[in-house]
Amino acid sequence: MLHSGSRATLLIWINIIVFLVIHIPATLEPLFLGRGHNFIGSVTDDYLTLPSFLPLLLRRFWTPVSYMFMHVDIFHILFNMLWLYWMGQIFEEYLGTHRVVGLYILGGLAGAFFYVLFYNISPLFVHEANIATLEGASAAIMAIIVATATLLPDYEVYIFIIGAVRLKWIVLFVILVDFFGITGFNAGGELSHLGGALFGFLYIKELQRGNDMVAFFNKLFKKRSKLKVAANNPGKASSKIPRQEDIDRILDKISQSGYDSLSKQEKEILFRASKNNEG
Repeated sequence: MLHSGSRATLLIWINIIVFLVIHIPATLEPLFLGRGHNFIGSVTDDYLTLPSFLPLLLRRFWTPVSYMFMHVDIFHILFNMLWLYWMGQIFEEYLGTHRVVGLYILGGLAGAFFYVLFYNISPLFVHEANIATLEGASAAIMAIIVATATLLPDYEVYIFIIGAVRLKWIVLFVILVDFFGITGFNAGGELSHLGGALFGFLYIKELQRGNDMVAFFNKLFKKRSKLKVAANNPGKASSKIPRQEDIDRILDKISQSGYDSLSKQEKEILFRASKNNEG
């Protein structure tokens, strides 16, 4: 379960609160004023979703950020938040909490860029560019999903009925679905997913080279995620309890080269540290 200091949890709550603040009044409005009344929905569609029409986008310059906290309906937000919960949990376990918000926002911006770009250059979409809009956290979450799979491609997750499946195969399937959907009814959404996915992949590759593309956000969330080690029995020798500096070194190595780069001894140290942290 995501812990109380989780930034992924923070993002989930922000999305839920925004959804409730918008959709509860939007549901009650026609109930009391009549079916033709949809003022709240019109305002949010006009000012919080992402337009692909460039002159309108320049006037509503905040929408590349606001759109990634908007959702169409309960099922839209439900499945997005489930993905964020599952992948955010794994991502934060290996790379700490301080990178998630930056990856979410920049992944969402990458998705917005892909969407606006293709709706203004592709002959398939240019005739829709003046009316099309985009909303949803999917592109931002895709960045986290693909980043996690790039870092830990052989990490296994259990899927009901199917059983244990490696992350790389799950992500490959999702990306293929998105790719084959770019000419379908949700073309804008699928394009944004691919933009977010590309950013997530590039982010981990650059991080492994020592370049943290979300370093600016890291400064905003400067508090570092660390495994706190405490002796369960202070009367015994603590030689088997990993030192904090050893844990920090291993966490830094994971952020640079991934979990698979750890030696057997380093994995054992991390395992013992996590067991000592339970309680």
